[in-house]
Amino acid sequence: MGEFLEHSTRTTCNTPKAHQWARGHSLQTTGLRLATFATVQSMAQESEYGSVKKMAQGGDDAELLKEKANKFFKEKDYDNAIKYYTEALEVNPSNAIYYSNRSLAYLRTECYGYALADATKALEIDKNYIKGYYRRATSNMALGKFKAALKDYETVVRVRPNDKDARMKYQECNKIVKQKAFERAIASDEIKKSVVDSLDIESMTIEDDYVGPKLEDGKVTVKFMKEMMDWFKDQKKLHRKCAYQILVQVKDVLSKLPSLVEITLKETEQITICGDTHGQYYDLLNIFKLNGLPSETNPYLFNGDFVDRGSFSVEVIFTLFGFKLLYPDNFHLLRGNHETDNMNQMYGFEGEVKAKYTAQMFQLFSEVFQWLPLAQCINTKVLVMHGGLFSEDGVTLEDLRKIDRNRQPPDSGPMCDLLWSDPQPQNGRSISKRGVSCQFGPDVTERFLEQNKLDFIVRSHEVKAEGYEVTHSGKCITVFSAPNYCDQMGNKGAYIHLRGSDLKPNFHQFTAVPHPNVKPMAYANTLMQLGMM
Repeated sequence: MGEFLEHSTRTTCNTPKAHQWARGHSLQTTGLRLATFATVQSMAQESEYGSVKKMAQGGDDAELLKEKANKFFKEKDYDNAIKYYTEALEVNPSNAIYYSNRSLAYLRTECYGYALADATKALEIDKNYIKGYYRRATSNMALGKFKAALKDYETVVRVRPNDKDARMKYQECNKIVKQKAFERAIASDEIKKSVVDSLDIESMTIEDDYVGPKLEDGKVTVKFMKEMMDWFKDQKKLHRKCAYQILVQVKDVLSKLPSLVEITLKETEQITICGDTHGQYYDLLNIFKLNGLPSETNPYLFNGDFVDRGSFSVEVIFTLFGFKLLYPDNFHLLRGNHETDNMNQMYGFEGEVKAKYTAQMFQLFSEVFQWLPLAQCINTKVLVMHGGLFSEDGVTLEDLRKIDRNRQPPDSGPMCDLLWSDPQPQNGRSISKRGVSCQFGPDVTERFLEQNKLDFIVRSHEVKAEGYEVTHSGKCITVFSAPNYCDQMGNKGAYIHLRGSDLKPNFHQFTAVPHPNVKPMAYANTLMQLGMM
């Protein structure tokens, strides 16, 4: 199962009818003279040969398109890979391999809903196609559907009992299913005690040999932030006492904020909006180098997905939380779909925190993430959220203010949509390519903006080749700030300047900078590491 893509083709022209003509008709065709029979047979064979030749030509065309798609896939140009797999399927829609290959390309672009549909289709065509079970299991894992994934891994192990990779994945998935069942069994209706209640930070000792940054009288300062960023840059770990101090303090600050934060920029004031950073710490430092450190006169808004995938998520989040404590009114953080337990368990943040600190600290991170606001409105005209708009019309800003956000996101509803939805070019709504929430068209955006007297929305959540994208007639802007995402996408990063005088978005692009030799997904669940899909 080592290969990512299938190259073998399954012929489509060996039909029973073709074999019939190849063998020749028997002389049961009575009533025809021999010469007439020979003529009719010759004409029929010629007609059938033309049909078979056409089918073979179609198969050849589809194979050429598939090989072209495979080439783009290997070059990590997944959009073009998807395009040519789709064209191959238009020529030959009954080839399980094409669906399976396109499923893997969708997985790489995080379109888990589409990946799941393609893997399922491959198995409908050929229920014995083992790689289809792998793809479907991976898609379900990405969507947090662990029981469904386990069922497919069981199938693979049963068919290939000596496949070590399959057995490892089955065991890992089975462990997660049992863990989830245990968590449900011990859950109670009582209010869960906070990790903070069990901490005795004051009694934590900072050892004499620790020469790294320390809070001053328990407070974050500019000096501390600069020292901490340099300390992290050298791949050194912040002392656990300082780490806990930051987490406890930032939880207190965030818990006092509304679900919808509203700010006003004066005419001369400017804010910088950044999209996903995904644990790419050295690219975060580059943003501050290019655009200046956060300050009361240089405010920032980071729009979710601070962690996961990139393997310096701990460094990213402590830097962002530190600036939030230093400038609570001028440094803003919104929750993304990756500031959630399920995502953190699969895509690396939980593993990274446990590796660098403890399981208890991850539990505290989980509590803090639940208090991150869900959206921000600037000058009553621009709404910022991580994902996008809603599965139903009629949602108002007042509805957003009323959301009880201190929880893991539900599977549907406005909170889910704010974290997960995506725009689409056509009007209306459609099923999400991710398998969660929905996709919304320009008409949906227009109605929402008109009802809420807004000018446009800014969201993140999607890799863009240029680091940003303007859609829906300028009313829906995407910004993504993790360049060369996961060390493989080759995209630029971007951030946006909005000035109070006109709120006209001004885009700034940047490219990835080198980082230490720690690969993305180094701490991720083994089922989701890039080489294992």
